[in-house]
Formats: sequence, structure tokens, C-alpha cells
Amino acid sequence: MKIEIWSDYVCPFCYIGKRRLEQALENLSLNTEIEIDYKSFELDPEAPMNTGLTIEEKLAHKYGKSIEEAKEMPKNMSQQAIEAGLNFQLNHMIPTNTFKAHMVAKLAEKRGLKNELTEKLFQSVFTSGKDIGDTKTLLEIAGEVGLEADEVLEVLTNNTYGETVRQEEAEAYEIGVQGVPFYVINRKYAISGAQPPEVFVKSLKKVIEGEHSS
Repeated sequence: MKIEIWSDYVCPFCYIGKRRLEQALENLSLNTEIEIDYKSFELDPEAPMNTGLTIEEKLAHKYGKSIEEAKEMPKNMSQQAIEAGLNFQLNHMIPTNTFKAHMVAKLAEKRGLKNELTEKLFQSVFTSGKDIGDTKTLLEIAGEVGLEADEVLEVLTNNTYGETVRQEEAEAYEIGVQGVPFYVINRKYAISGAQPPEVFVKSLKKVIEGEHSS
């Protein structure tokens, strides 16, 4: 079974959805090999690098809210994260551009470290409050999962894999992805959003039944 997942590293529900899918797969205990392929998707391709704004300031500006109102907005999200076993520190989150991170992820995929880097990038954003748009920070994160610094720096300097990132984003729009996380199973079945584990379990069982009966 192949599960393709379009997501962005500054998308909180992408991280929650990642953990919920993992819980669903554990509960299913499938007797089949599962290949998970993370695809590039930027929530805001035009997003600037770290502007120094807090997440509350960015939300207030985006939705025309006061800072106090903006502080209330992530509470439900944080609760969902806790229920998924995650520890969000949204007050420390740094809004930034994720294009560089997606390129490094393509290198990690080539080196067999995509899953490790994906988890580390999410953790860095939502738990550690790191700026994953910053080259030095990306070098540190990549090094922690086993990528070589010179390779990572070459990717970031030359925009290696930039075209691959854009192609995956274009593919998302071609198949009708309007928001992430978005899951495509065996190129036949789609699941949109960070669904509860039981919904993933139900959907995956249907996929398995459908594949066996076809």
C-alpha cells in the first residue's frame, strides 16, 4: 500500500494528521508493506522568511483580530495536539517560508531519511520554536538525522530539487488539493484533513477490501 501525503511543515494539522495516521496504522496491524511518500505543499509560497512577528501577531494581522483574540485561536488546535500525543508550543512558533525545507526533504528522501527529517522538521517548528526557513537552522536539523552538511548546503545554495518541489505542488493543484494534509492511497482513494485515527482506520479498511475485491 502506498500513501502519498501532501503537507507543509508549518501546518499544525499536518503534524496532527501525521501522528493520527501513524496511530491508525498501528491499530490496524496490516500484513502488508506500507510506503509513505511525503509530497511538497506550501501553504503560502510567497511567505517571507522570519519577519520577527509572533504567531499571534501574524494571526491578528491575517484575520483582522486583536492580539488577545489571536491568542485564543490556537487553543483548540493545541488540545487536539495533546490528544494526538504532541506537545505544541505555539507561542514560540516562528512563521517563515518553507521552500528551503522542502528542498532539503527531497535530499533526505534520496538518502533514505525522509521520514526522520519530516518528523524532525515538524518537531522543530511546533515544539522547539525553530526557524526552518533559516539556512543555519536547516543545516543543524538535517545533521541531526544524518545528512551531510556539504550536501545540504549545496542543495540550499543551488536550489537543487527546487523544480521537484514545484512539480509536486503543481500536481497537488492538478488533482484538486485545496488544503493540507491531503492523503492519496494507491493513487485511487483520497482522504482530506487531519482525520481522527478511527476515520483513518475505517478508510484504510475500505481501501484494503476494495483492492482485494477488484
